[in-house]
Amino acid sequence: MKGKNLNSENSQYIVFALTIISVLVTLFAGAFVFRFYKLSVNGSSDSRVYDRYYCLIADNYKSDFWQSVYQGALETAKEENGYVDILGSNLPGEYTTEELMQIAIAARPDGIMIAADESESMTELINKAVAGGIPVVTLYGDNTMSNRLSFVGVGGYSIGRMYGKQVINVIRDRRREDFIEAETFEERSQVKVVVVASSDTKDTGQNIIIPAMQDAIMEENATDSEFSISVMTVDNSNPFSVEESIRDIFMNEEIPDVIVCLNELSTVCAYQAVVDFNRVGQVNILGYYDSKDILTAIDRGGIYATISIDAHQLGEYSIKALSDYFNLGNTSEYYLADVTLINKNNVEEFLVGEEEDGE
Repeated sequence: MKGKNLNSENSQYIVFALTIISVLVTLFAGAFVFRFYKLSVNGSSDSRVYDRYYCLIADNYKSDFWQSVYQGALETAKEENGYVDILGSNLPGEYTTEELMQIAIAARPDGIMIAADESESMTELINKAVAGGIPVVTLYGDNTMSNRLSFVGVGGYSIGRMYGKQVINVIRDRRREDFIEAETFEERSQVKVVVVASSDTKDTGQNIIIPAMQDAIMEENATDSEFSISVMTVDNSNPFSVEESIRDIFMNEEIPDVIVCLNELSTVCAYQAVVDFNRVGQVNILGYYDSKDILTAIDRGGIYATISIDAHQLGEYSIKALSDYFNLGNTSEYYLADVTLINKNNVEEFLVGEEEDGE
């Protein structure tokens, strides 16, 4: 029996040691690749040497939203002879945000911009970077307990109120329909609203948006009998889980009248589901971001409205925060990018802008 126990303990030690070795290899390999990438930029055909190197870290860096953020950061950095690397795009394999943060710390760039959350592990990583002399700007998602330099984001309260006013418009449309069709007050139908939120309960942005939306609806004298709001949480780190969760909404007996999406991915998935289940015009999608596909869907009536986030500006402000810190010794703690509501009344001007940018 002792022999078996010893063998079991030895096996556990071996597995633990291999795990530690694997993590270390990943970190050092990632850091090596990043340093090699920096050298390749310096040794490129234009022989340009940049004064500062920054890392941008996001969970879904391939999306239109984060690519726009990156372009804003890159263009602004180059104005002061700096360069921005969107970490993950030049590394083999897939990494979590926290793993990319560990790689960035090991690579020691001049600054880090990261789409953070309020988890303790993220707090520890940010503090570790700052303690090592690397300033960190939290971008779009904050970590208020950390020693981050600045937070660059959007006003969640304003976004929530924009959503709320659009829900009110749907309620008013329903009131007009009920006034014509319903014979008694009791027969009036209730507008059902589902908010597709991240399963990360520490997402401070969405925790502000949802109550702000409810406040805006209540201020318009909408009664509890006229609307109901429920929250469906999904794992935003997995595109397949978002798609499946939203499709499940349409498999239920009662399909909501309004689906509120708090990011680009859920907006696109919701629109696709509305088309697939032939619910265009019956389910009103309140989306997030203004990609060409989302704008086209609004123009065709598949999406009721969307919140346009100036993603390019988010990138600009992130570099501004770091530049002010290096050049002036201090910087603002908060930067808020502009937000705009886009619906069928003004979508055409945004579509024209997209066409002009594509020329």
